Amino acid sequence: MSDDSRYEAVCSRDARFDGEFFFGVATTGIYCRPSCPATTPRRKNVRFFPTSAAAQGAGFRACRRCRPDAVPGSADWNARADAVGRAMRMIGDGVVDREGVSGLASRLGYSARQVQRQLTAEVGAGPVALARAQRAHTARILLQTTALRASEIAFAAGFSSVRQFNDTLREIYAATPTELRAARPGKSALSGPTGAPGGVLGTNGGTSGGTNGGTAGVPLRLAYRGPYDTAQVFDYLARRALAGLEEMVGAPGARTYRRTLRLPHACAIVEVDERPGDGWLECRLRLTELRDLTTAIQRIRRLFDLDADPYAVAERLGADAALAPLVAARRGLRSPGTADPHELALRAVLGQQVSVAAGRVLGDALIAAYGTPLERPDGGLTHLFPRAEDLAEAPFGELGMVESRRATLRTLAAALADGTVRLDAGADRDRTEKELLGLRGIGPWTAGYIRMRALSDPDVLLESDVAVRAGARGAGAHLEDSEGWRPWRSYAMHHLWNAPRPRPE
Repeated sequence: MSDDSRYEAVCSRDARFDGEFFFGVATTGIYCRPSCPATTPRRKNVRFFPTSAAAQGAGFRACRRCRPDAVPGSADWNARADAVGRAMRMIGDGVVDREGVSGLASRLGYSARQVQRQLTAEVGAGPVALARAQRAHTARILLQTTALRASEIAFAAGFSSVRQFNDTLREIYAATPTELRAARPGKSALSGPTGAPGGVLGTNGGTSGGTNGGTAGVPLRLAYRGPYDTAQVFDYLARRALAGLEEMVGAPGARTYRRTLRLPHACAIVEVDERPGDGWLECRLRLTELRDLTTAIQRIRRLFDLDADPYAVAERLGADAALAPLVAARRGLRSPGTADPHELALRAVLGQQVSVAAGRVLGDALIAAYGTPLERPDGGLTHLFPRAEDLAEAPFGELGMVESRRATLRTLAAALADGTVRLDAGADRDRTEKELLGLRGIGPWTAGYIRMRALSDPDVLLESDVAVRAGARGAGAHLEDSEGWRPWRSYAMHHLWNAPRPRPE
């Protein structure tokens, strides 16, 4: 995409490109998203940047009107399997905040200098600057959705000192923490935080940090790009919800998905509403540790596939005569990921060669027998998913599975626990799939399913899947022609799963 094409998108305020690039205005020192409603600047005064961190590094401040830090992420980072794509996914998951640049480089298998050079060349900013931009966004959310003191927010967002926190906010937002809190957006805001100040999940299941005792946590608006088929995503999650770990409440069209979630520092309860806003899903996060906010947001975004580019998917898949009617019928279809890769992998083994309903029964039994109980149940939520290390030597007699399947579950749990198989956000997908296939009892279907959902790979097609084959027959699609569906074959598979089935003769 040329700079002239980018400027045309800015002139037309084209929201399809929000998150794909940013533009800075030299005369004001402000950077914006392409759909910013402000007066379009002259072309000679505009500079373009691949990331918000690059714009900040060039000395531009975030626009207070369009809030460019709250846009969906670029779909490129999920589609790309190279070092830059992997690094961007890991930075989003908080690896730099937790392990530093050296930890990121070690996970990628490069030196810190190589990582710095590659990221700067591709996205205009190094890992420290990218993580800093993310910390600033997290701080803004906490300032505008909680009643916590600024000093508490500084360390929760990942800053090493209050001074660094204050200086960063002034530089990025041209505002002090007090001014940012006073500018909390209301219900009419296009994106970002919403609602009254909330609290965090206490160790006993209660909340703290709010002004009223029984608060609903940190309220968020999770932005997405283009159309979003909420019914498809919520139906998909509802059919697979495990008792005690997840629940779907409310009537179709107005449902709320709720689940417990294990995070790097502690646990959380997540709620996401089916009824969409104007380009976002309403979410509430009740955290035990506010330091987990950034990671929690990214994992929920992956679960609901909020960074997808439905326009690019529809353009590619709609060019196939057999898939075109399916694409037209389900605008905004998504390929749900997972909020917990280890959990997803173990659940994939439970679902081997059985129906979704049967896999769900096995999952319910696993949670009841081995899940970590919450100190205080919250509605239908009673447990966290068990840790891999707790399942590595479990007998699984309660599950009623044959011994070979129980052995596969133990083998995978042990491989996840000792790091033989890594499913972190930036894992090398080809290597991970090969490592999975090397485990006894893991075949191509299971490895591919894990690759699609746990590693958010948009280009997986499970050709042996019975439902995929049935959907292809009903649509008149030929799986041998699937090369033309790249790099969006995971979305093609979801279309085939949702395709009308042929009636028996």
